Amino acid sequence: MATGAGEQLRVAYLVYRGNPRCGGQGVYSRHLTRELAALGHEVTVFSGPPYPELDPGVELVKVPSLDLYREPDPFRIPRPSEFKSTTDLLEFAIMCTAGFPEPRTFMTRVRRLLAGRRGEFDLVHDNQSLGSGLVGMMRDGWPVMATIHHPITVDRELDLAHAESWRRRLSLRRWYGFIDMQVRVARQVPRVLTVSQSSLGDIAEQLGVDRSRMAVVPLGVDDSVFFPRPGVARVPGRLLTTASADVPMKGLVPLLEALAKVRTERDEAHLVVIGRLREGSQVPAAIARLGLEGSVEFISGISDDEVAQRYAECQLAVVPSLYEGFSLPAVEAMGCGAPLVATTGGAVKEVAGRDGEAALLVPPNDPGALAAAILRALGDEGLRRQLGEGGRRRAREHFTWPVTARLTAEQYRQLLAEHEVGQTPC
Repeated sequence: MATGAGEQLRVAYLVYRGNPRCGGQGVYSRHLTRELAALGHEVTVFSGPPYPELDPGVELVKVPSLDLYREPDPFRIPRPSEFKSTTDLLEFAIMCTAGFPEPRTFMTRVRRLLAGRRGEFDLVHDNQSLGSGLVGMMRDGWPVMATIHHPITVDRELDLAHAESWRRRLSLRRWYGFIDMQVRVARQVPRVLTVSQSSLGDIAEQLGVDRSRMAVVPLGVDDSVFFPRPGVARVPGRLLTTASADVPMKGLVPLLEALAKVRTERDEAHLVVIGRLREGSQVPAAIARLGLEGSVEFISGISDDEVAQRYAECQLAVVPSLYEGFSLPAVEAMGCGAPLVATTGGAVKEVAGRDGEAALLVPPNDPGALAAAILRALGDEGLRRQLGEGGRRRAREHFTWPVTARLTAEQYRQLLAEHEVGQTPC
């Protein structure tokens, strides 16, 4: 089928878990689909639990699962009556061997849901599920595109490097067992989107995806929520960071070590963390070891507007990540005009630009350099004003969801054109 630049497309958008409060999948899904709909495209989201928040004009098809990791009873044992298919049995069996089944079992269920509906959609857009069923859908004749935010191989290696025992390393290897499947699938997807040049290089190197089949489409910031709040007073010494996933990759422990150094010179310095501690986290021990009890606060379950309010209250936003495929927290802090100190881990430097313009940049996993940058910014009001204004300007010029949607739609059309050529008899 031919596709013109203004033609409405019908998109089956897949996300295996669309949690709007943890990680970036729910954020990306909500804002991308809203802006695609605003461009006139018809988007239907197929999601496993927890389900995303979507805007009017975007249809949600819930793809039920056993939801084995739901709160407040993660790793639960389902009742016998909950098992209704061999996929349910597989999901539970993989969990029982300490693996993570959701990408595989979600895609199996979606393939069944979409069987016989080829005439209702023009293409499938998968948001990093990369389950084996996606290859089956390609064999069924579907044009398929996938977004890979960054290769999960990075998460695996960082988690293994920070594991404190051989038992923990063995458990992590089992948990990340789905990666081999994702690598095989990623190499077969005809068109792959990613969110930064850093991620593109890592996906090519670590997953073996051909660069010619990839394109970079940066993420955006919701300017109707993440904007400066001049009427909100900044709290002296307040640092703010977002750690929606309490994992080593987010660099929270190096930030705590930096905070301890900062407090030797500025005892009013304290940290607010938007995020929740996971079971078995190393963070409480680090707080106790560093004598930071009472100087670190965790908050979770708050709305985007409340997050923006927190950015307005802080003297500095900090992104201490060891690696990021993009860094929504950095661009949201910049959108709010919050002075930013960040590492150069992964794509953070692409988001923040040159050192000193929108952020002070330091190497990842270097508490001393992080502490020095924080002290420099806390001690210089003019510098903080300059960073906040530079960040706000950069966010507005480079990172907007309408641009993300427009560039994504261009990739849809390229996918369909290539698919049509591939389907045309010689």
